[in-house]
Parts: sequence; structure tokens; C-alpha cells
Amino acid sequence: MSPTDTEQTRGREVRILALDVGEKRIGLAVSDPLGITAQGLGVLIRQNREHDLARLREVAQEYQVQEILVGLPRHMDGRPGKQADAVLELARTLGDSLGIPVTPWDERLTTMEAERVLLQADLSRRRRRRVVDQVAAVLILQSYLEYRNLSK
Repeated sequence: MSPTDTEQTRGREVRILALDVGEKRIGLAVSDPLGITAQGLGVLIRQNREHDLARLREVAQEYQVQEILVGLPRHMDGRPGKQADAVLELARTLGDSLGIPVTPWDERLTTMEAERVLLQADLSRRRRRRVVDQVAAVLILQSYLEYRNLSK
């Protein structure tokens, strides 16, 4: 492979970190370097603003993230949900802190879909509660990746 080929491949490699932000937990998912698939990274148990931001910065740096996707809660009619302002504030702060773009993405029905997927997997209620936010983050990111790849 020539250096030009390597440079072209690197130009297409963009890791995206997705967040499903809740009051108590933040579900985390990251894309593969080519931006095709989403993998769950677990759940961040929220403590306080400084701790949450520090941990999110660590994850973004560890995976060399070039963009962050934040699930934006909306009502079924499209109006922002009750948590939307808090999510957008976190997104602004995180973007300013890391100097990378933060994109809000409609997360309607992702938690319900995550619950459905976990029920089909026959997980106990306790296990579902621990991973539902991570699965929701994966679903948010996968929908964004599919949208992005279709629009290319």
C-alpha cells in the first residue's frame, strides 16, 4: 500500500462517541474507525458535573473521537423533551472542553427499542436496567451512522 493510499484511508477514519444522557446514567457507544458499526462501551453512573465531564473526556481521548453524538430527547410530536435543555448544555460544555463537534440526534423511542431488544434476549429485569442505556446509545449511534453513510 502506498503512503497516498494510507493517507486516504485515514481521512475516512472517524470515530464517533454517542451518549444516551439520563439523570442517573449516561449510556456510551463508539463507532468503529470506518464509521460503519456501533459498539457499546458501558454506562457512566452520574455523580456530578465535573466528574461526568472528566470521565467523558477520558473516553473521548482514549478512543480518539473526532465527533460526539448526543441523544436529544423529543416528544412524539417533535417538541424538545423535558431533559432537552440539560442535554444541550452538557453537549455545549463537552464540545467546548474537547474542541470537537457535538451533534444532537433525535433519540425518540430508542429506550423503548432497547428494552424490546433486551426482553427478546431474555435478560432479567436487573440486568436490563444495567445495560438499557448502553443499548440505547448503540441504537442512537447506529441510526446516525446509517443516515450518514446513506447521504454520502
